[in-house]
Amino acid sequence: MSDTPNVTPARPAEPAPGTRAPLADGKASPLAAIDLIAFVCQILAFGTLALWGFAMWPFPWNIVAGIAAPVVAILLWALFVSPRAVFAVHPFVRAIVELLVYAAATAAWWSMGNAWIGLAFGVVAVTAGVVAGRRRLS
Repeated sequence: MSDTPNVTPARPAEPAPGTRAPLADGKASPLAAIDLIAFVCQILAFGTLALWGFAMWPFPWNIVAGIAAPVVAILLWALFVSPRAVFAVHPFVRAIVELLVYAAATAAWWSMGNAWIGLAFGVVAVTAGVVAGRRRLS
């Protein structure tokens, strides 16, 4: 008789919603092109809000708005949308917060007089968000 117990390996736990499943060797799954596009859209949204704050307000308030607008957007992103978000929320809430950040950046472009840039950014960002979100849920 053998001293080793007869143990069957347990099935690994499912990953949390919004995270990628690990590969068989335990490493994280590779990023897809849509993940890169979604990340660039996030960075552009934060940069757009900073540009809007610095460019569209008079002197004493442009410093406040130029710093506060992207900080609020980054805080919302970190709390609800990030892959390691502080609050685990329903995917619908996550999508709404993501959409609000993109809509704020789109509205910022429109208020700066660049409606076509805002429209193009909105279409690309929302499309990338929808595709990346559907990929996370599958």
